[in-house]
Amino acid sequence: MQTHARLVIIGAGIVGCSAAYHLARLGWRDIVVIDQGPLFATGGSTSHAPGLVFQTNGSQTMCRMAQYAVKLYGELSLDDQPCFYPVGSLEVAYTPERLRDLHRRRGWGRSWGLHSDVIGPAEARAQLPLLDDSKILGALAVPGDGIAKAVRACEAMARFAQAHGASFYGRTPVTGFETAGGRVTAVLTGQGRIATEQVLLCGGIWGPKVGRLAGVSVPLTPCQHQYVRTTPLRELLGETREVVHPILRHQDKAMYARQVGNSYGVGSYQHTPLLVCPDDIRPHETWVSATEITEKDNNNAFPQPSAISVASVATWDMPSVMPFTPEHFDGPWQDMAEILPTLRGADFAATMNGMFSFTPDGNPVVGEAPNLRGFWVAEAVWVTHGGGVGKAVAELMATGSAEWDMRDCDIDRFEPHAHSAPYVLARGWTQYDEVYDILHPLQQMEQPRPLRTSPFYARQQALGAVFFEGRGWERPQWFESNVETLKRSNVQTFNPRLGWAARCWSPIAGAEHLATREHIALYDMTPLTRCEVAGPGALAFLQHLTTNQLEKPAGSVVYTCMCDERGGVRSDVTVTRLAESEFQVACNGPADIAWLRRHAPEDGRVLVRETTPGTCCVGVWGPRARELVQPLSGDDFSNETFPYFTARRVYIGEVPCMAQRVSYVGELGWEIYTSADYGLRLWDLLWAAGQPLGAIAAGRTAFDALRLEKGYRLWGADMHAEHTPYEAGLGFTVKLDKGDFLGRDALIRAKERGLSRKLCCMVLDDSAHVVLGKEPIWADGQVVGYVSSATYGYSVGKSFAYGYLPIELASAGARVEIEYFGECYGATVAREPLFDPHGARLRS
Repeated sequence: MQTHARLVIIGAGIVGCSAAYHLARLGWRDIVVIDQGPLFATGGSTSHAPGLVFQTNGSQTMCRMAQYAVKLYGELSLDDQPCFYPVGSLEVAYTPERLRDLHRRRGWGRSWGLHSDVIGPAEARAQLPLLDDSKILGALAVPGDGIAKAVRACEAMARFAQAHGASFYGRTPVTGFETAGGRVTAVLTGQGRIATEQVLLCGGIWGPKVGRLAGVSVPLTPCQHQYVRTTPLRELLGETREVVHPILRHQDKAMYARQVGNSYGVGSYQHTPLLVCPDDIRPHETWVSATEITEKDNNNAFPQPSAISVASVATWDMPSVMPFTPEHFDGPWQDMAEILPTLRGADFAATMNGMFSFTPDGNPVVGEAPNLRGFWVAEAVWVTHGGGVGKAVAELMATGSAEWDMRDCDIDRFEPHAHSAPYVLARGWTQYDEVYDILHPLQQMEQPRPLRTSPFYARQQALGAVFFEGRGWERPQWFESNVETLKRSNVQTFNPRLGWAARCWSPIAGAEHLATREHIALYDMTPLTRCEVAGPGALAFLQHLTTNQLEKPAGSVVYTCMCDERGGVRSDVTVTRLAESEFQVACNGPADIAWLRRHAPEDGRVLVRETTPGTCCVGVWGPRARELVQPLSGDDFSNETFPYFTARRVYIGEVPCMAQRVSYVGELGWEIYTSADYGLRLWDLLWAAGQPLGAIAAGRTAFDALRLEKGYRLWGADMHAEHTPYEAGLGFTVKLDKGDFLGRDALIRAKERGLSRKLCCMVLDDSAHVVLGKEPIWADGQVVGYVSSATYGYSVGKSFAYGYLPIELASAGARVEIEYFGECYGATVAREPLFDPHGARLRS
């Protein structure tokens, strides 16, 4: 065993081997990979995974990682044996609702550059002869999907890494870590101590247990998943090839199936989620080794069908496998046999409840631990994405940024409550239960709620607020009390939303939209993440991390971007200078605060302190906003004294506040902050004073439509790390002459190259059509982009969408089409913003 290493990777499954492979390709040497089990079928989830690679995903990042994994696995071989079989896939529709959703999924694929098509029953049977086409309505066919031989791929990647200086050690459990000064310094194992300054945890279902040894939380829960392999099927007798048939998903019944030589493997998500505590997983010592169990099949640990008699039933004996629970499989087996009738004549040759893991939102956890420098995590990753995650985490470690935007997988994306055991279990249960469900993008989780509420929550409930959850916060989307406002408005004269777009929505939001433009509305902005950055080095620190000029007098408010080394928009933030060495930073979530803390100097000259939990905020916006706040305060709210993009400490009645004259809805008004203990009094004062002026409470649905009418960008939708500020239309936030800052060199190069794409506003020809986002955009018979945000604008009377277009199409008047559930809607590129283009209302 080595006693020193540049990096220790814990776990030799698909993720650990992929990371070692990609780091070796990036020139890293002196890497040690350890696993508590034998190499390379370690007994973890990789060893028993069925190897299905379905690339289609609503997350662009997840889809791209899967696309890369297909390419990677396809290039790998082990002793002249392939590591991937590109046999394609079929996702069948058993119901009309599923068939419609397959068109939406095809749209995702087209948006992310993945070829797929929705085909009829007969064509599906032509691809999979065992299929009863009379039982289905159609299928989504993805020719690039297939079967990965995961353990084979692990060993192939490990051999490459070994040839470039990496060392692999099996049967080497981790027993602890040494740390100093907030950094990892050594890994303690059953075979000895390894001094190192970098650790990458790829422990899969054991991740939480290993992370705990270092004081690092890994929010995932292992779940059992049922899988059986049949005895040889009559139609496949004599078949010598490992896999020929496309893989099959029967999502209406939460099932999948794949060919395994002359038999079939069938998996079910239909059963009640069966969660397992990581501490209860049996130790590796109880398992001998993969090669000593049986002959090898899919992943070097499965018995071949030819080696098993019809009368016998084998089980896979490894630590990540639980005893099969037949009571959960009777119904699913019949459901799959309905569309694959040949299964009725088969028995089970092998059965298992295999374990893999789910996080609270179902996506992987990737990145450097926020509380321990040098300790990296790549967890909750399936074989589908293992190749891509290994590449991404290697790039993050080597260069500080990945090729793909990693916001959906960022280890820092979770709020503190999402690391609690009850929450992880509850959300893991739901993620498993809904894995094949048709989910609306605005569908809300039911439990555990409520978790976080603003001081105004009781008042909002009394007004009939319909709450959506975001990062644990209960956020009003619209208020049923505004039904009278709806009756008085002209919203009903607009075309109503229909079908998918009408779900999780109410026309009341349109009335709130117009009331904000015409009178005044109160918005609960408490969930906006914010922090205090203070200390003698605060200005220099923020100047280095942001693109705009912050060296302005106290009371100044600056909208700016934070970029990574490649010039990608890491986030957009609003920075308020409260005093010479004190700033408030309004962020997009906990990942921003972690980014600030990770880059803060270690000499104590800068303090980053989140203030969200102890404060609250009301947005007071509309043409009568000044009429509301001025009588409540002895401070001057006039345009001359309190101009746009400034902040002041004021009193509203008895309540000490910090008021910022900013507006994300494009109207006159202020964000008014105070401490949480004063919050209810602040709301009551504003509400009472606003009633004679026609003030209402308004929700996030109206808020989002108002911001889009003004062309305001939303980070994570309209821009992210794969876009530069110039492409996003935020070049005005980049001050290259202010001195050095993170990403400046890349932005200089980007400006010199010029734009090849640009975020554009597209107005749909028919205002009755409202799209929701992620739909492909077509021009001249090709997909040229995808929708980032969309809405109906009640102030402008138009349905419109935003998306990135090639620069040759990024001019007013250019024609495009937006594909929505298989139909194409015509649209025209328009000058933006659509509402109040000169910003006169903001500065009134």
